[in-house]
Amino acid sequence: MSSPILSRRKWKLYANDQHIIVVKGTKEKFTHPLMKALLWALYMPEYPNISIEIRIGDKYKPDVVAFEDDAELRGSPPVFWGEAGQVGADKIKSIARRYRETHFVVAKWNTNLHHYSTHLEGLLDGIKRDAPFDLINFPEETINCIDDDGNVHITFDDVELMRFE
Repeated sequence: MSSPILSRRKWKLYANDQHIIVVKGTKEKFTHPLMKALLWALYMPEYPNISIEIRIGDKYKPDVVAFEDDAELRGSPPVFWGEAGQVGADKIKSIARRYRETHFVVAKWNTNLHHYSTHLEGLLDGIKRDAPFDLINFPEETINCIDDDGNVHITFDDVELMRFE
């Protein structure tokens, strides 16, 4: 059974002594904001400044992003960029090429990653990167990683992860 918090349009969620507010758009699939929140909590130990839905002055807007300390204020590139759900090939190629030192993640919901990993390998072919590119599957049961109080309890043991380096 999932948290009753997720039945609302606006969620206040907690992880690692931080919190975020997630707002589900009226035409947005439920899994899109859920994956953003799960990515936020999953990668927070590595990127404590992680946040969701922040414009970074790029043509593309990341679903989840982190900067090194106050680097966002100085115009430095992000150290982490996460995308939840569908991501166009042009976007993947563009950001992978321009942000070679940024850790990227593409998250899918309850999806077999094999077919998508082949597609992703093709998009990344020939792009020299200095940071990992992760592909994550959130299984259906990861909805239970959010408790009734909005606490997000998720680890890499709860997901399927493929890393391209």
